[in-house]
Amino acid sequence: MATKLLALACIRKESYGDLSPRPHYPSMPKYPKGVTAQETSLQGSEAKAMFSVMGMTCSACAGSVEKAVKRLPGIKEAVVDVLNNKAQVMFYPSFVNEESIREAIEDAGFQAALIQDETDDKSVQVCRIRINGMTCTSCSSTLENALQAVPGVQKVQVALATEEAQIHHDPKIITYNQLMEQIEETGFGAVLVSTGEDMSKINLRIDGVRTVNSMRMLENSLQALPGVQAVQTSPELKKIAVSYKPDMTGPRNFIKVIDSTGSSRRFKATIYPEGEGAGRESHRKEEIKQYFRSFLWSLIFTTPVFLTSMIFMYIPGIKHGLDTKVVNMLTIGEVIRWVLSTPVQFIIGRRFYTGSYKALRHGSANMDVLIALGTNAAYFYSVYTVIRAASSPDFEGTDFFETSAMLISFILLGKYLEVLAKGKTSEAIAKLMNLAPETAILLSLDEEGNVISEEETDSRLIQKNDIIKIIPGAKVASDGFVLWGQSHINESMITGEARPVAKRKGDTVIGGTVNENGVLHIKATKVGSESALAQIVRLVESAQMAKAPVQKFADRISKYFVPLVIMLSFSTWLAWFLAGKLHGYPESWIPSSMDSFELALQFGISVMVIACPCALGLATPTAVMVGTGVGASLGVLIKGGQALEGAHKVNCIVFDKTGTLTVGKPVVVNTRLLKNVVLHEFYELVAATEANSEHPLAKAIIEYAKKFREDEENPAWPEARDFVSITGHGVKAIVRNKEVIVGNKSLMLENNIVIPVDAQDMLTETESMAQTGILVSIDGEVTGVLAISDPVKPGAQEVISILKSMNVRSIMVTGDNWGTASSIASQIGIETVVAEAKPEQKAEKVKELQAEGYAVAMVGDGINDSPALVAADVGMAIGAGTDIAIEAADIVLMKSNLEDVITAIHLSRKTFSRIRLNYIWALGYNILGIPIAAGALFPSTGFRLPPWIAGAAMAASSVSVVCCSLLLKNYERPKKLENLEIGGIQIE
Repeated sequence: MATKLLALACIRKESYGDLSPRPHYPSMPKYPKGVTAQETSLQGSEAKAMFSVMGMTCSACAGSVEKAVKRLPGIKEAVVDVLNNKAQVMFYPSFVNEESIREAIEDAGFQAALIQDETDDKSVQVCRIRINGMTCTSCSSTLENALQAVPGVQKVQVALATEEAQIHHDPKIITYNQLMEQIEETGFGAVLVSTGEDMSKINLRIDGVRTVNSMRMLENSLQALPGVQAVQTSPELKKIAVSYKPDMTGPRNFIKVIDSTGSSRRFKATIYPEGEGAGRESHRKEEIKQYFRSFLWSLIFTTPVFLTSMIFMYIPGIKHGLDTKVVNMLTIGEVIRWVLSTPVQFIIGRRFYTGSYKALRHGSANMDVLIALGTNAAYFYSVYTVIRAASSPDFEGTDFFETSAMLISFILLGKYLEVLAKGKTSEAIAKLMNLAPETAILLSLDEEGNVISEEETDSRLIQKNDIIKIIPGAKVASDGFVLWGQSHINESMITGEARPVAKRKGDTVIGGTVNENGVLHIKATKVGSESALAQIVRLVESAQMAKAPVQKFADRISKYFVPLVIMLSFSTWLAWFLAGKLHGYPESWIPSSMDSFELALQFGISVMVIACPCALGLATPTAVMVGTGVGASLGVLIKGGQALEGAHKVNCIVFDKTGTLTVGKPVVVNTRLLKNVVLHEFYELVAATEANSEHPLAKAIIEYAKKFREDEENPAWPEARDFVSITGHGVKAIVRNKEVIVGNKSLMLENNIVIPVDAQDMLTETESMAQTGILVSIDGEVTGVLAISDPVKPGAQEVISILKSMNVRSIMVTGDNWGTASSIASQIGIETVVAEAKPEQKAEKVKELQAEGYAVAMVGDGINDSPALVAADVGMAIGAGTDIAIEAADIVLMKSNLEDVITAIHLSRKTFSRIRLNYIWALGYNILGIPIAAGALFPSTGFRLPPWIAGAAMAASSVSVVCCSLLLKNYERPKKLENLEIGGIQIE
């Protein structure tokens, strides 16, 4: 089971086969008139496209994009991520295509570009499975015919030489898990090697290209190579992008071909300097620079405006100079402020105008609309007072140029700090990307396996099956397995496992981990997009893209927020203006430099600029981004906001037994002989019979039998003839002319073998000790009883106890017998047990618990537990190792430690409490801020919030919400877990 988990590669979340996934309540698909949903499904399967969307500033912008896309026919769902400037659209290609969707986003006033993704879902998927137990062409053809008959399988190729099967199948009809079960039912062992097309892509920089013909010649040369899928050229950038199958070719081959193309050999190829994810990072840096530049220029113009209106008015000499009349009542101070604030309003503040125009053109309003209205009201009223002063010999008015200029300056400062803080929320992905080493030592071996030479090369040039040398202190350059050497490897950066893991010949290693002491030679098995690191990055990225259901609350508010604020602002101005005109308050309330209209205008502008929908929009996604990033660093991969929201509500956990509560590596702990047989000879016969079986119990028996042989590593067992495997019961064969049957009680009774009372008693005793009893019959007589134990994981009892203290109920559901299951449950403190349950019965139990009102999490190994993982509110796959994309699970626990179940629930609760805190702050800020800005405290205290301070407070609210989310980076696991030492089990 563990071997299968470690061999798993890239698995798609959408593939549930015949299982029923829990409802996620997407928006209803929109079909053209006269077309029904059933007709749509007949037209073809849905497709997914990812777009880069530039120009979004808040959740209202995201809402505009979402609305524009959903207006199109054939759209199933649209999800917009304002933080990462992305939009993900599920659509029916029969009615709409990517270009139409891109144009709709452009029409909404934003820049959009389709993001090409090689891992996009396809209607046909190709999976490769390693087959164990094939001996001749008869085996391969039997398996081929069996698989070809399975519904959903389109093409099968079984290669006896490589012991692999390549299967083209429709994942919507049959999953790779079901294919593996089918192979095992046919009588062979199955280990998943990979799924999908496994296409990788690399960008190469070409020097020496002078003409378009030269680039075309290089393109043709590369296209001719076996395994090259596509070649894209960009002559202006001197760049060639090559998509290829890593099984067949690799980047070193491309560079070799390019360097040798042409008679003069003037072409030189190197890896393009832009690393993975650099595009997004460079955009983030450019955005930060842009806001910083805008803020600096704004500061240069605004500082003199602020000084002339707020400071210099109290310095006698300067005040006299500023009050000097130019024309009629127009002063030098007013002219200076007008001249300096105009570029701030219209050049530096241009982004707010364009943002407002784009939003209003499509019938929605965003933050830019509020800023533009507020600053325009202050600026144009000031222009009016200046013109009146210039044209009238006795007009006395106050300008508000400092209000508009300072407002824009503070908002730009807030935006700069917000973008800076938002960049830190995605640091988890950046750190993961930086784990890969820059260089690797490539070894050349002769036919006998001796090292001929070694050279240092760029790690991105590593190809599948390369032999790499890892020196002490160096990072492992790619996923692979150890060919030579012994060492300890620190895998904490990938799995979260704190202690270094011992590695020897045959052990798997993960790219990006650090070699501690010895020298290792490893063989690369997964490179580029196939690697565990690349898969983790993809999973964390998609998790951060996924919206939590609670986000809908903010989305609903943002639709009505801006129009409501504009109405409140106008109502505030009108109320204060009418109260002033009708003498509703004493004239002493009006400051000496203003009249009642100007006082009312200040209140109105303050209300408009203090209200902030941005903080509401950032409350959930920033916390989800930081929470999923922290989880990834601890080896707990949470697949987005939906999983986080589900996990924090969990009050009941259903555990699988084998590999979850137990180690998953059965060992023979006792042997009792009922006849006079030499133990060595007894195990010869038993091991020879079990040698053709792939069952974990069979492997445990063979491992134990090796101890009685001198050639312990690779013993040659006697020949077994007429081998038969009876699924769920055992095996039988003829060994040394003796009929040997190894299995359970049912198998013996089926073969009319009498089970002695002693054997019955021994079986009862083994079950009471949480062990599995295996009967061995030789020539029709029960000769011995084997007791096999799968040890309980260290710390399991403490974990169940901690969950109980967290008010989480624990239940065990297993396919094992009642005796063993009950014994293990009582050992670790689980009260409710369901035994002898098939996979579909596990799912039924989950549904029963949900019907009782429980929020259920299922913890399993991700292979046999798929139905239950899907049925549960939250599915947790434990002990995934390098496989980080188990399809059915919402949360993937990289290690086999049960303590990570607690970490996952605790982290999700912390993240959700932070989301609540963000909402309380964002809503509370608006609920308190708007009345204060409207002058609620002015009658009693005389306190008035000037518009520029209101603007600064608005900018600070967004920054504070992001910073509040960033505090999650300091997350620490529950203290109870620090005292809980959970280690691995050494099995002799």
